[in-house]
Amino acid sequence: MSVLKNKIDFVVLVSVNMANANGDPLNGNRPRTDYNGFGEMSDVCIKRKIRNRMLDLGQPVFVQSEDRSVDEFKSLSDRATSVLKGIKDRDTYAKKACETWMDVRTFGQVFAFRVAEKSGVSVGVRGPVSIHQAVSVSPVEVESLQITKSISNEPNEKRGSDTMGMKHFVRFGLYKIKGSINVQLAEKTGFTEEDAEVVKECLRTLFVNDASSARPDGSMEVVKLFWWQHGCKDGQYSSAQVHRSVKITEKDKKEIPTCADDYVITVEPLEGLEPEVMDGI
Repeated sequence: MSVLKNKIDFVVLVSVNMANANGDPLNGNRPRTDYNGFGEMSDVCIKRKIRNRMLDLGQPVFVQSEDRSVDEFKSLSDRATSVLKGIKDRDTYAKKACETWMDVRTFGQVFAFRVAEKSGVSVGVRGPVSIHQAVSVSPVEVESLQITKSISNEPNEKRGSDTMGMKHFVRFGLYKIKGSINVQLAEKTGFTEEDAEVVKECLRTLFVNDASSARPDGSMEVVKLFWWQHGCKDGQYSSAQVHRSVKITEKDKKEIPTCADDYVITVEPLEGLEPEVMDGI
């Protein structure tokens, strides 16, 4: 496997239809929005979905969610100790972690755990893949439904009374995810060309096996994935310039967009740099 040699930039367009793309736990789990009404998805939320897809594709992942765990470890500390116990040198520790887990050599990781023998090593790994917070192209409408939740008691006991609750969702939004892969950091973590292909596939299939009550199957979809592989280590253009080259405008300014087809999506040409454009799943 060859270490990544050329910089990569990418943009993912995601449609959200009657779903909660990323609830805010400090705001009653309402979909995240800024003060101007634009929808938001945190980079942490996006990375969680990528890690889940890595697991689906058979890749070893260090930061596993409890409901998607594929090993017997109940904490990050236990998972780290199973592989890294006894390694005192920080560089050796980081190298072994990157070799073992794909998400570590992709996003980086801070290893700082309390251990009984007080001989743990605090190590920070910077990953080459950076992802921006996603923002919707247009302001979104957030709606709320009052629901009831039935609680069943034990057999032969009287049925419990229904509990009132709320369900929040975005009627429609087209979100733009931006990201880059840095070659200098890839060299340090051992991130390879093959790893980049896995990340590309994770982005293209971001919502496979991601259905829930808040995000019913089909309510969130990758519309387009734009993938630029530069011809050099530092990139022919800045990441900001590449990300700005994707232009999205509303077809009818007087109507509220209700689907991705209500937008015109174009890519501004950059001399010597052509994107690979893929439909999502």
